[in-house]
Amino acid sequence: MARSQPKLLDRLHNVLQRKHYAFSTERAYVNWVRRFILFHNKRHPAQLGQAEVEAFLTHLAVQRDVAAATQNQALNAIAFLYKHVLFQPLDFDLQSVRAQRPRHLPTVLSKGEVVALLACLTGTHQLMAQMLYGSGLRISECVRLRIKDVDFAQSQIVVRDGKGSKDRLALLPDQLRPRLENQLLRAKRIHERDLKDGLGAVYLPFALERKYPHAQRAWIWQWVFPSRQMAADPRTGVIRRHHLSRSSLRKAIGRAANLAQIDKHVTPHTLRHSFATHMLENGYDIRTVQDLLGHRHVSTTMIYTHVLNRGPLAVRSPLDRDQAALE
Repeated sequence: MARSQPKLLDRLHNVLQRKHYAFSTERAYVNWVRRFILFHNKRHPAQLGQAEVEAFLTHLAVQRDVAAATQNQALNAIAFLYKHVLFQPLDFDLQSVRAQRPRHLPTVLSKGEVVALLACLTGTHQLMAQMLYGSGLRISECVRLRIKDVDFAQSQIVVRDGKGSKDRLALLPDQLRPRLENQLLRAKRIHERDLKDGLGAVYLPFALERKYPHAQRAWIWQWVFPSRQMAADPRTGVIRRHHLSRSSLRKAIGRAANLAQIDKHVTPHTLRHSFATHMLENGYDIRTVQDLLGHRHVSTTMIYTHVLNRGPLAVRSPLDRDQAALE
């Protein structure tokens, strides 16, 4: 009896996992493809083409009023489906339907605002926020830190498989060493308790679990910021201890910004923006900041040079100069 062909969305799941896409990307792509199919009354994508893709993107932009980045993510998901799952690459120029992303200046906190924000945080969330600002980490890089990637001897953090699947070195602030050492002690107590309970296995990427069968229970592979509760792995259903969630840190930083009465839209990424800006203000060259942030192109880092228009040597308004002359 011939084996039945997996459903389209299951095939999409499998290809995304085979190509080592992040789970968040996998979930987003599958969701967009599902919405694309439902929008066209459940017609199979193999029967659709340029007109249907453009109609869906127009619907997102006009009726749903989504941001350009969201519209482009939907297009990327659909293009991935046609190229890697259906093996029918879209035969029109994707750039012609890609939304033009507006260039926004990042929200940056002053040094005083950073101090006030961090003072309104406590415990593990405060330490994680300090690392976002002190090391320039992305929130996903912070929550996914493993024990082996914290190098106290070299005062550095090894960011593994960051954005673009790249590794890089980040700063480990001396001020955080004692607190980070205490955090590792707490994590080790949790891990030892899990091992006694017959658990203690952590998720390992890239089939390392099969290559090194005992590594999943080894201390060096555990999370620096483990979650308090066990949970099912969203892909395999295996019950294990994951790292702290990104949403809990986002909520904590949002509450802290309100308590500190900071009249700006503050997110975890705001601390990374502030790190880059303050590094440039302190005189570090842009190439150094580029390397620390893990940007592929220096043009991405150049957006932080807007800080050079502020400070004692900045360009001044003629109104301010006229007022100074009168005084």
